[in-house]
This record gives sequence, C-alpha cells and structure tokens, in this order.
Amino acid sequence: MSWFREYCRRAVDRMRTSRTTGPVVLAVAIGAGVGLASVTFVAGVEVVWWATHILLAGPLASMLGALWVVPVLALGGLIVGFLGKFYASEVKGHGVPDVMLAVAHQGGRIHPRAMLLKAVAAAVCIGSGGSAGTVGPLVRIGSALGSAVGQVFRLPDRRVTLSVACGAAGGIAAAFNAPIAGVMFALEVILGRFSSVSFGMVVISSVSATIVSRHILADQPLLALPVEYTTGPIELPFYVVLGILCAFAAIVFTRTLYWVEAAATRVKIPGMLKPAIGGAVVGLVGVWAPKIFGTGLAVIEEALTNNLPIGMLLALCVLKLVCTSITLGSGGSGGIFAPSLFIGAMLGGAFGFFAQRFFPAATADAGAYALVGMAAVFAAAAHAPITAILMIFEMTDNYHVIVPLMTATVIGTVVAQRLSPESIYTLKFRRRGISLGVVQDVNPMEAITVEEAMREEFDFVAPEMPLSTLMAKLATGHETGYPVVDHDGLLVGMITMQDVELALIDKDPQALTVGDVCTKNVVVCRPDQTLSTALAQFGASSFAILPVVDPHEPNRIIGEMRRADIIEAYTQAHMRRAEMLRKADQLGELTARTRTVLCETTLSTGSLLAGRRVREAGFPKHCVLTTIQRGNKTIVPTGDTRLEPGDALMALSTEEHAKTVRQWLKQSS
Repeated sequence: MSWFREYCRRAVDRMRTSRTTGPVVLAVAIGAGVGLASVTFVAGVEVVWWATHILLAGPLASMLGALWVVPVLALGGLIVGFLGKFYASEVKGHGVPDVMLAVAHQGGRIHPRAMLLKAVAAAVCIGSGGSAGTVGPLVRIGSALGSAVGQVFRLPDRRVTLSVACGAAGGIAAAFNAPIAGVMFALEVILGRFSSVSFGMVVISSVSATIVSRHILADQPLLALPVEYTTGPIELPFYVVLGILCAFAAIVFTRTLYWVEAAATRVKIPGMLKPAIGGAVVGLVGVWAPKIFGTGLAVIEEALTNNLPIGMLLALCVLKLVCTSITLGSGGSGGIFAPSLFIGAMLGGAFGFFAQRFFPAATADAGAYALVGMAAVFAAAAHAPITAILMIFEMTDNYHVIVPLMTATVIGTVVAQRLSPESIYTLKFRRRGISLGVVQDVNPMEAITVEEAMREEFDFVAPEMPLSTLMAKLATGHETGYPVVDHDGLLVGMITMQDVELALIDKDPQALTVGDVCTKNVVVCRPDQTLSTALAQFGASSFAILPVVDPHEPNRIIGEMRRADIIEAYTQAHMRRAEMLRKADQLGELTARTRTVLCETTLSTGSLLAGRRVREAGFPKHCVLTTIQRGNKTIVPTGDTRLEPGDALMALSTEEHAKTVRQWLKQSS
C-alpha cells in the first residue's frame, strides 16, 4: 500500500500547487459536495416538520388543544440549546457572520464539526416551527465543507478563503435553484470583493452545485407565480416610497434581533434553556398566527398571488419580525434570508393594497409590490442589492418588474446604509469591537503614486531660448514638446510643435523666444497623486507630458510623467502583485509547517517604540521583526532602522508565545 499512499501524496501536492487544473477540480468537488449536503439538509427540515407537525400533532392536540405547538417548539429549542452548550456554540444564530469572521480573521478556517452540528440544529429548529430561514445554515454548511477541503489539501489562507466562498455559493445555488445569486452572495457578502479569479472559481462551484440539485430535484423556480405582473413608468414614484419603507423595516428588524439577543444574554438562566423559552413564546404567538412558523415560503406565495387581506399582511409583517428575532436572539438556529423576504412581501403587499385603493388606474396588483418588497427588505438588511435582485429573479423566474425591482432595492439599500452603516451580518461585530477588515483587491492604478513612476531626470528648455533654436531641437530630438523652466527651476509652461506652427503663421521665428509662444496655463500633477489621477489629468491635457510639481511650491518642477511611464508602472505593479501572491502562499505554507504565527501592529504617534531604533526597542526574544510597511514602501529592518509613527510592524513568533508577543506589541504601539 506504500505505492498508493505515495500516489495520493503526489496527487495532493499537484492539486495544491496547480494554478489552473487544481482550483477548477476543487471548485467542482466543493460544489457537488455542497449540492448534496444542501439537498440533504432541506430534506432533513421536511422530515422534522413531518415528525413534529404531523406525527405528533394528533396526540398532542388531543391533550392540549390549540396549544400543542408550544411544547413542540420548546422541545426544538431545547435540543438546539443542548447542542450549543455541550458540543458547539456555533450552532446558535444565523451563521453568516461567523463565516465572515472566519474569512476576515482566521484565514477561512472553520472547524468541520460546525457543518454537521449546524445542520442538525437548524433542521430541528426550523422543522419544529421556529421562525427562521435556511440560507444561513446552508451558507455555514457549504462554507465549512469548502474550508475542510482547503485544509485537507493544505492550501494557503487565500485559497482556503476562496474555497469557503465556493461552498457558500454552492449552498445557496443548490437550495434555491439560483446559481447566479449564489455567486453574487459569495462575492458581495462573504468575500466582499470582486476579482476574475474569485469570480471564476465561485461560478464553477455554484454551477456544479446547481447541476447536482437539479438532477435530484425538479428544475423549477422556488416560488411559482401563476400571474405575470405588468408595471409602467408612472408607478416608479410608488416603488421609491416602498424602497424607503423597506429600508426602515430592515433597520427595525436588525435592531430588534440584536436587542433580543442582548436581552437574552443578560437573563440569568441556564443557556440551554433560552432557545426553549424562545421557542415556547413563538409557539404561543403561532397559536393565533400559525403562518409565522418555519420559512414561510408558502405564505409568501399567497401574498404574491393577492390571496391575503391587508389586515393579515400588516399583522404577519410585524409578527414575523418579532418571532424571528425571538427565535434567533434567544439562541435558536436558522437564517434571516427567508424571514427578510417574508417581511418584505407582507409590507410590499400591504403597500400595494393602499396604492391600488387610492390610485387604481396608475398601479399594478398588490402582488407586484410584494415581490419588489421581498428584494428591498433583504437588500437593505444585508446591504447586498445585487444578490437581492438576482435572487428574486431566479426564485420566481419573473423578469417583468425589473425596473421597479431595481429602483426600490437600490433606494432601500442606500437609505439603510445612510441610517445604519452596519448590515444585519456585521452589526454584531461592531458591538463587540471587532473589525472585519475585509481587504479589497488592490487596483495598481490606485496603489502607485506619481512619485514612484515619474522621471526625475528630464529634458527642458529655457524661456529665453530663441524659437529657431527650439525648432532645430525638435527636428533632431524626436520629441513633440518640452517643459519650459526658468533658471530658478520654476515651471513657466509647455512648448509643443503645435505652438511653434501657430507662431509661424504671422510672425518671424528669429524675433521670438520660447517664452513668447509657449502655453503657460498647463495641467500639472503632484508626486503624491495616484496613477489613476494622473491618467485622468492626461485626458484633460493636450500634451504628451505632464510636469510634476512640488506640492509645497506648486511652481517648482521636480519631474515629468509620460503616458508610457504609466503603462510601464502598471505592468511592473501587476507583475509584482503576482509575485507577492506567490510569496504570500509560500509564507502561509511555511508558517503552517513550522507552526509560526504572524503578529501585526501599527505604531501610533505616542507609541513607546516611535523614534527608537530596532536594536533599542527591546522586542521579546521569542519574536523576529520581519518587515515594516511605511506608506507604500516595504522595509526589511536592520538594527539601525528607526521606527516611525504610522509604521505597520510584522513579526513572527511561535504559537506558544504568540499571545505574549501580541500583548507586548499592543502595549508598546
């Protein structure tokens, strides 16, 4: 069997180091695995629902009457509380924030047990009637599976994180038959960035998961609409108002959820009992309004087809918001996506009824407003408008309300972001003082300054130079123009062949100097500006050269910038970026192999280390200062390197001493 182990080892190494085949194969495998897991999870929810609401309904109803649902939901909450207390606390809540935290701070590493326990807890909670959705658990399950694959193949953090995103996309794509929305959710919410590599791998995983689910389940939209809504441009103001209302509803939902969570934390009772009490409270509400149980997708269909009266729509909107907050805030397990759609559908439907009553000739059916409200509330709560728009399209297979849908969704998101910068997924971290710090892909045009790309040595002409001399210089120098600089180094203007040609029309070149005919009001750039800004200034200038001036003395020229310099700097930056990614992967493998930890800090103005040389700083003996990031420069320090405020220090330590080193860095910076 030694040959087989060696073959497997080599296969794993090839998969890990491959830049093309390996990532594609892993994305396909993750998507297929998540597709199976998602279908299994949804089936599990239905099995629990059958067991609790059909099998047990008869015996319990004969003893408790309409109150039979109360012990069922309490039992579901008790099971979730038991799993959370004795096995994994991660089973509580809606899952997505934990995935975002793992991506931002843990290199995408999620413990595999979270996948199984989250699936069981969420299936029990939702299946027993808890007011929650399936997206959160599916994202957590898919992400855990993607993370497990990345860890098995010993991938660097960057690729483990990408595997997590592949798993999240596959979970949504498989459960909702929405591959495009799954891709956008993974990029917009989980990764928080867009790049060609990320997009390609996530798409492959999402497609793979969708193929598996469609093979097992029917290829049909999740919400089948028997009607096609028609809207006109005159209705757009109504959808703008609806978008604003949905933004307020999303903010109230978010604040209520975390208020209940904080209140439940303060209550001095055993933690495992809190989800049971929350379930019992939801059960009591459900005795009067059973439509709030579970995901509520069937009730959403009723709202979309105008089968619910306006009073019930308003009541269900409020009750679903409260019951979902109680279910998840007390420690239950589930997601907020389906409840957000439910709240939006009820609010939108009610608004549509009012619009129809007062403006019957100008508005569509209430169902159209319910459909738009679904997307607007989720987008405003999650700050994910693209995901919301695409998800509704794929869930309903209805594209007839695209303009109002996009209008209300974007308006709702903008208003919600203005009133509450944190989404329903990130608010919990801000309250705990945790910064996700999602790093966006860097555009080299925004990362390189003019100072790095400009020419410090350049040719120029004096304003006193005779025009005839300049003409000879232009004829032999292969240049189309020069900066005009006086003897004090101050910029006078720019002179080009076009200026000379215009001067020759009615003037004698022997009687003219460069200062007489040069263009004096010219576009310039500063060394601290980015290449992107410089390129835009080229567009506003007719010259092939941009003078670079001293920011403290704007008339003094210190260099020049040409279009070719921008192209070369961009190319070099792109090549360095690829090299830096390769080195980062190598460093990740090295730290994993040697069990070392990277500790980071940034020096403040009053830091104890600021102004000291490295040898005088007194770094702990169990760490090595590896690099200093000073603005756009990366410095490999020596003992004589002087530390300055604003320096980002990176030090390596062992896992055993990492905590001590981090504390020292925090106190000293």
